[in-house]
Amino acid sequence: MKKSRRDFLKIAGATGITTGLAAIGVLGGQKVQAESFTPIGSTPAHGVHAGLTAGVKAPQSQALNVIDPTSFLTNFEQGKFVALENGERVREFNLVSYPSLIEVASGVKFPAWTLNGTVPGPTLRCIEGETVRIRFRNGDAHPHTIHLHGIHPASMDGVFEIVEPGQEYVYEFTAQPFGVFPYHCHVMPLTKHVSKGLYGTLIVDPKTPRQAAKEMVMLMNGFDVDFDGENEFYTVNGIANYYTDYPIQIKVDEPVRIYLVNMTEFDKINSLHLHANMFWYYPNGTILTPTEYTDTVMLCQGQRGILEFSYKYPGRYLFHAHQSEFAELGWTGIIEVTE
Repeated sequence: MKKSRRDFLKIAGATGITTGLAAIGVLGGQKVQAESFTPIGSTPAHGVHAGLTAGVKAPQSQALNVIDPTSFLTNFEQGKFVALENGERVREFNLVSYPSLIEVASGVKFPAWTLNGTVPGPTLRCIEGETVRIRFRNGDAHPHTIHLHGIHPASMDGVFEIVEPGQEYVYEFTAQPFGVFPYHCHVMPLTKHVSKGLYGTLIVDPKTPRQAAKEMVMLMNGFDVDFDGENEFYTVNGIANYYTDYPIQIKVDEPVRIYLVNMTEFDKINSLHLHANMFWYYPNGTILTPTEYTDTVMLCQGQRGILEFSYKYPGRYLFHAHQSEFAELGWTGIIEVTE
C-alpha cells in the first residue's frame, strides 16, 4: 500500500524513527524499516531537544569515499587556473554526472543522479569578472545539462545544448554579477532531473572581499524515496538531521556567514529559522547592504540569499525549517556555541 508523507508522520508519532524520520518506505520493491527514537513532544533526555533523540545516528556520508556534510559546509571548490595563449587565465571546474545509490537517512537509500558523487553537487566559487570554464561530462545513461543562474550568453545557459550520455560540454563565461546562484540540470522533465539530485551552488565573490567570517553553504532539498511526487525526507546538504547528530561548531562572538539556497522539488516553499538569535539577510547576495534583520527566511525553489550573524552566549541552539512537517522529516540541526 502506498504511504504518503502524512503517513510517515503518523508512524513517527507511534513508533519513531532515527533522527525524526519515522516511516516504512518502499524503494525498488524493498521495504525500508525506520529506526526508533523519542517522538516529538515527549520528555527529552537531559540536554537534548524533544524529538531529536535518536537510537541510531545519521550516516556520516551519503556513500563511501564522498565528502560528508560537515566538510561540505565549508568546502568551496576554487577550481584551477589555466593559462591562455594571450596571457589571460581561466578558472576551470570539472563536473561529472553519474548515478549513485546514496544514503539520505539511516538505512534509507535513494537512487540519485549526482554531480561528482553527491547530492547536492559541489559548491563552486570564483570572483566577479573572472572568466570561468566548467567542463561538464555526462556519465549517466540520460541526457543532462548544467543551467547556471546569473548573466551569460545563451549558448552557456544549459537549456538547448543537450549533453547526451558519454558526451561533454564546456561552459565558459564571465562571472557576473557577484552573489550566490544555484545551478541545476534543465532537461525535461525538470521535476525528475531536479528531484533526482542534479543541482548545486555557485558563489561569485565581489571584487572587494566581504568581511572575514566563518563561511558555510547550506542547500535545502527534499527526497522522494518512493517516487510518488511527494518528499518523504527534507535535508540541508543531503542527509536528514545530520547536523542534529553532528552539530555545527561555532565560537561565541564569531562572525558567521551562511550562503543559503533552496532547491526543494514538489513543495512551493522552504525556510530557515534560527533559534535564540537574529541575522542580517542579503537577498541573492547581489547587494552589500542587508535588507532585513530577522530570524526566519522563506524561499521558493531557486531563491537564495546570505545570512550574517554571531552568537552572544554559549550553548546548543536549534536551526530548522519553519514548516513543522519539514522539521519532523529531517530538516533540523543544532549549532553548538562554545567560549
